[in-house]
Amino acid sequence: MTALDRRTLLRAGLTTGAGLAGGALLGGAAATAAPDQAGRSGAPGWRPGGRPVLTHGVQSGDATAHSAVVWTRADRAGRLHLEVSRRPDLRGARRLRGPVLDPRGDFTGRVRLTGLPAGERLYYRARVESLDRPGLFSAPLDGSLRTAPGPGDRRDDIRFVWTGDIAGQGWGIAPDLGGMGIFRAMRKVRPDFYLCSGDTVYADGPLAETVTLPDGRIWRNLVTPEKSKVAETLAEYRGQFAYNLLDEHFRAFVAEVPQVNQWDDHEVTNNWYPGEILDDVRYTERRVDVLAARARQAFHEWVPTPSDGRLYRRLPYGPLLDLFVLDMRTHKDPNDGNTYADPSRGLLGREQRQWLVRELKRSTATWKVIAADLPIGLVVPDGATAQEGIAQGDGGAPAGRELEFAEILRATHRAGVRGIVFLTADVHYTAAHHYDPARAAVADFTPFWEFVSGPAHAGAFGPNALDGTFGPRAVFVHAPPRANTSPAEGFQHFGEVAIDGPSGALTVHLRDQDGRSLWTTTLPAPR
Repeated sequence: MTALDRRTLLRAGLTTGAGLAGGALLGGAAATAAPDQAGRSGAPGWRPGGRPVLTHGVQSGDATAHSAVVWTRADRAGRLHLEVSRRPDLRGARRLRGPVLDPRGDFTGRVRLTGLPAGERLYYRARVESLDRPGLFSAPLDGSLRTAPGPGDRRDDIRFVWTGDIAGQGWGIAPDLGGMGIFRAMRKVRPDFYLCSGDTVYADGPLAETVTLPDGRIWRNLVTPEKSKVAETLAEYRGQFAYNLLDEHFRAFVAEVPQVNQWDDHEVTNNWYPGEILDDVRYTERRVDVLAARARQAFHEWVPTPSDGRLYRRLPYGPLLDLFVLDMRTHKDPNDGNTYADPSRGLLGREQRQWLVRELKRSTATWKVIAADLPIGLVVPDGATAQEGIAQGDGGAPAGRELEFAEILRATHRAGVRGIVFLTADVHYTAAHHYDPARAAVADFTPFWEFVSGPAHAGAFGPNALDGTFGPRAVFVHAPPRANTSPAEGFQHFGEVAIDGPSGALTVHLRDQDGRSLWTTTLPAPR
């Protein structure tokens, strides 16, 4: 960490009575890849000439009232430098000397900003300085982010978007068809932050150069070496995240909107769980635990995640919103029929389950939004006899992974917790589900909503069957007419949440890839 002098910071006009700090590079020793068309470099003996280059733009993540993470990547070893200001022209900005970007972290790096002013848009500029030629800097890249409202500020409205499922089922970046245009639509909403509800990449989904669409048009994928096969090595997993940043719309979006990222299965391989041994001829490394460790390192190197690497966490967003981000993969039990009676099994694990109940009880926010990378009531099968998700379709008393969520819903209901809303993706269509004990096989929970969105840029599927255990009702569904409908045919979705500052009312829009609202509802603030 590099501390800044408080008086100098005040003169720069960035904060009042607060400090700012730069964080060390996250990532351990790892092999490096040779240069390729994705801009990823360099074997240890390779020395590029000329000025350093920032290869994949800038990103920010996990922005709270007083902190945020800023990320970038260089084409060679160098020192990251950052300027931060309240002004878009960065006049009077304070300069931060950040970490060294080197091969151990694939030349990625981040700075953790602290002591930021709450509820403001801040502007930053990143450059990297050559280690071989001190004083030689890259061209600058600019970005911005908005911090969360402070704990006592009820004046500010809150607006954010969510989706998931990026570059899946063989549908990659097709520049002649507009690229990942949904990120342009989300950018127009001008959200305070972006929640990616998992499947941030498809490491198990190789891309072909061309795909013939049903109407005869040709989908032409941009293909990199890492996207031409299933990911197994650390370099190949890194290449999954590098790939998304080749799209101009995605890169422009993440330069302006701080992210909150979850990981799910396709960051590693389809429907994986700890301890699994793959039966898939495409893989030479079939131990999922080995693959998951490589994928997790690449995820934390290439995505602006928290510096401590924690996947489940609470993000306070002023008095109106607490965002609870779940990790439904690291502690997941094996996929089977999902009808067991063992309460120690599940998706979350005991520690995370207890944390979630405890933090929901402690929360004083009007809305407690739970970001879940798997839906509660939708049946998500894993083959003919096993289940990938929470539900299994019998509609009776809770069994299997439903026991975990019955416990969470029961404990929060008995504690009088109100304002719980679930947001999820995963199933590649959009829907609004209302859960009510009057329709359920169990009665000990408070009615709640679950909103589903996605895919962002992947094959569209659905709809899935609903399990009646918790009494869900599908109020709205928008799904394609056939499986694996391409992004060129529509059925790509994102959701928007807007919380009104004065009233506390929460409005949800389920939108299509062009930003049109397909369905909306407004929930009054709970008493």
